[in-house]
Amino acid sequence: MQEFELKYGCNPNQKPAKIFMQAGELPIEVLNGRPGFINFLDAFNSWQLVKEIKEALGMPAATSFKHVSPTSAAVGTVLPEKLKKACFVDDIEGLDESPLACAYARARGTDRMSSFGDRLRSPTLAT
Repeated sequence: MQEFELKYGCNPNQKPAKIFMQAGELPIEVLNGRPGFINFLDAFNSWQLVKEIKEALGMPAATSFKHVSPTSAAVGTVLPEKLKKACFVDDIEGLDESPLACAYARARGTDRMSSFGDRLRSPTLAT
């Protein structure tokens, strides 16, 4: 895909915009829905953050962005039982065996209100 029409510009009241590559394919794959420009900014910024966390610490990382601001970032360490309850993941079997799932649970669960509605454009994950 060389061009992708967006749902809208930065805000819903704006006309649709496009992202495109002059040569080659877009380095993205949209799995669901029709994102707006701000969604791509969130995705690209969150990708950069988890990439840098992983490079610096050598651990899986996850982050959640909302309107170009990180709402949370986390690495893949096992969550204590109280934090599992607070993040609503205390009922997930096998969570402790997946550092990436732990990073996701931390990033998403520690600030659920800010992440609300992020539709998984973020959190972005790095294994």
